[in-house]
Amino acid sequence: MEQKSETRPPLPPFTRETAIQKVRGAEDGWNSRDPEKVSLAYSTNTYWRNRAEFAHSRVEAMVFLERKWAKEHDYRLIKEMWAFSDNRIAVRFAYEWHDDSGNWFRSYGNENWEFDDNGLMRERYACINDLPIKASDRKYYWPLGQRPEDHPGLSELGL
Repeated sequence: MEQKSETRPPLPPFTRETAIQKVRGAEDGWNSRDPEKVSLAYSTNTYWRNRAEFAHSRVEAMVFLERKWAKEHDYRLIKEMWAFSDNRIAVRFAYEWHDDSGNWFRSYGNENWEFDDNGLMRERYACINDLPIKASDRKYYWPLGQRPEDHPGLSELGL
């Protein structure tokens, strides 16, 4: 059962402005690479499909994120709102990372999100493809953590 005291503004129904705020908040959270902090944006009974992996609760989502960031080093992410409705947001994103062997990747994807009345994400569907890149082809060079406000977004970078 959801704890009604948990809220994560902005709350639905979304406007263009609040949907963009929600997307940037998610980007900032994921760029923290803090699984516990990030998991708090999801309802306790959240349902995810991430590639071919499924999570059926906030706890399972947190465990997924722990595994993800143990594998994806120097992770930097940019998200962009694609579309929105009352309590749903569609996002496109790209992130850069490298593996233990120093091989770099840019991962491209799309997500569909659905939120409960408290602004917690209750459903997340992600489709992602990994493109091997050379270190010299990287586009994300900000210090680890939140993307600076003046750093170009996906559209500005031609991604």
